[in-house]
Amino acid sequence: MDKTKSLFLTEDLLGLATDLYQLSMAAGYFEQGMQDTATFELSVRHLPENRSYLVAAGLEQALHYITHVAFSQEAIRFLQRLPAFKHVGQTFFEFLKNFAFSGDVYAMPEGTVAFAGEPLLRITAPLIEAQILETYLLSTINFQTSVATKSSRITFASQEREVVDFGSRRAHGPQAGVLAARAAFIGGCKGTSNVFAAYQLGIPVVGTIAHAWVMAHESERDSFQKFHAVFPDNTVLLIDTYDTLTGARRAATIGKGLKGIRLDSGDLLKLSGEVRRILDAEGLQHVRIVASGDLNEYRIDELVRNGAAIDSFGVGTEMVTSKDAPALGGIYKLVEQEHEGRLIPKMKFSADKATYPGKKQVYRKRDTDGNFREDIIGLEGEFIAGKPLLTQVIKDGKACYHLPTIYEMQNTASDNLARLPKPFKRLNNPEVYPVMKSNGLERKRQEAEDIIASQNND
Repeated sequence: MDKTKSLFLTEDLLGLATDLYQLSMAAGYFEQGMQDTATFELSVRHLPENRSYLVAAGLEQALHYITHVAFSQEAIRFLQRLPAFKHVGQTFFEFLKNFAFSGDVYAMPEGTVAFAGEPLLRITAPLIEAQILETYLLSTINFQTSVATKSSRITFASQEREVVDFGSRRAHGPQAGVLAARAAFIGGCKGTSNVFAAYQLGIPVVGTIAHAWVMAHESERDSFQKFHAVFPDNTVLLIDTYDTLTGARRAATIGKGLKGIRLDSGDLLKLSGEVRRILDAEGLQHVRIVASGDLNEYRIDELVRNGAAIDSFGVGTEMVTSKDAPALGGIYKLVEQEHEGRLIPKMKFSADKATYPGKKQVYRKRDTDGNFREDIIGLEGEFIAGKPLLTQVIKDGKACYHLPTIYEMQNTASDNLARLPKPFKRLNNPEVYPVMKSNGLERKRQEAEDIIASQNND
């Protein structure tokens, strides 16, 4: 009997998809009778270098987790065996047996452009429930927001030329490849090479051939002809296995049935122009030139600005790992706690990590042309001009949000990015978008400082 365990997460074990200290704190809260309602907010403290904005992504997976997280008997038995829980009473594990999220969640819809310090997600629930969610929410929001933002930069650099995700083989695992394909599509990609992602998400799947196909045949010409025989309506050929220009001439012999060629190495600027001339001389103006091979927004920007004859870019490693900024510093912080009928603001004082207390809303102002002008982070319910960006997605533990399709998410991102002025989208040294704190929020911070100072004055 095979006793190996799959590392793919199943719904019956969602409760274990967290860090130990979340469950340790949950047990501590339970043992101390701390059943207060608390509010946590998920945000990004500082943006990576050369980023002035984020494209929010990952909410769909976050909502599924929140509304399905539970602890199976198997999960509970595992926790009971851990040394850390040696002195935790049985009633805590009975609590986990019946665990279900019962609180409220507000969030920015996927595809929304956001900025540093703005809450992307706000959770109000019993303290234990809100605490347990932290690890999973940060994981899915951090990762997908990173990739969606990277995708938006790459598609911005392409200046409306098609960009597709080629990154599954370089992703940090098969599951990451699927989520990266999803986030990349939200950020602006037109398709993915990942077949499972295409199946699950209903997005276009694309692909050509690898060098192995060419090398496995007796000759390059033979490999091209045999591929066309099998795929007469979708013949896109990789032409740089041996000599790129010779490959282009051989591909051209396919004639009108040739749909595209792919360049994966060499001087893409020079080669694309030479290949375009070879194809056009044979009357194959319809044939598209696809480029791949360690591309990113900077390389694509250089190619486009210099007039490369490239119609489509396939981006892999740089996209799915957000290689220049592979880790997004998302945080999940307690901002308010209800205790004995009083709302108590909570904040951190740590140097460079101080937070603002209270339930917050983000209000976006636009100029007369409809472009984004500034954001104001204020208190929930505070009267502030501008469109509120956080919307309720879960009420009393139940989803209350009409989940948009992934195409609608992509349209949201596209519209948001179109409304973001170009100085904030520059690939290098972008301007910092103005995000202000409201007067009410500043007063709440002073109130919290006074309360915390009095509590710790001993």
